[in-house]
Amino acid sequence: MNSPLVLIAGGSSAAGIAVAGALLGAGMRVLTVGSDAERISAAAKLTEGAVPLVCNLADPEDVAELAADLRTGYGRIDGLIHLVGGWRGGTGITGQSDSDWDFLHTTVLTTLRNTSKAFYDDLAASPVGRLAIVSSTTVTNPSAGDANYAAVKAAAETWVRSVAAGFAAPPAEGAVPAEGAAAAVVLVVKALVDATMRARSPERTFPGFTDVDQLGQTVAGLFTTPAADINGARLVLAPHS
Repeated sequence: MNSPLVLIAGGSSAAGIAVAGALLGAGMRVLTVGSDAERISAAAKLTEGAVPLVCNLADPEDVAELAADLRTGYGRIDGLIHLVGGWRGGTGITGQSDSDWDFLHTTVLTTLRNTSKAFYDDLAASPVGRLAIVSSTTVTNPSAGDANYAAVKAAAETWVRSVAAGFAAPPAEGAVPAEGAAAAVVLVVKALVDATMRARSPERTFPGFTDVDQLGQTVAGLFTTPAADINGARLVLAPHS
């Protein structure tokens, strides 16, 4: 049996690099996808073994084509780790701009919806199918200044819980049961920190932030945790010490 095949959506960030490294270190195969060929190739080179791919994840047709190509070239994927996002804030409710809303809706929610739909059947049929996103503590403790961001992240969490409900539902009559149980999980942080950020601002302590390496190890651990223990879970990651 081949080792699990995991697709990282938004893999050119420090978080994407850390997650790819942790998954490869755990013996998994990793595909990492982004919209910028140069950036995703550079990120993949930092984690020897990750295969860089280019796709506009906000375009459902491009994502459908990616899914078809991967099934032909690699077979079914076993994991989808969604790290596409970004942060936009404003001054109070009236300072929440439409352009920021459109940006966040596209990068956070549309890309999640497109990818999870395109690869849902793969994950549901896998013996270790896993979908994970990174969300924010602002969902449960929002401020007026981050209303756009918190609202979109909340919608993304709801989408993941819906996917989890789909994974938990019994197969339709006549359908072939899945080889194993799949799970959809929300990983929650205040914010992420990496070595480059620390080097750039050595005077900062980044209170409450979670290290990207911890995120990577948490993601890798999802594949060895029973699906029943984590499907639909909202897991708050501890801040770095």
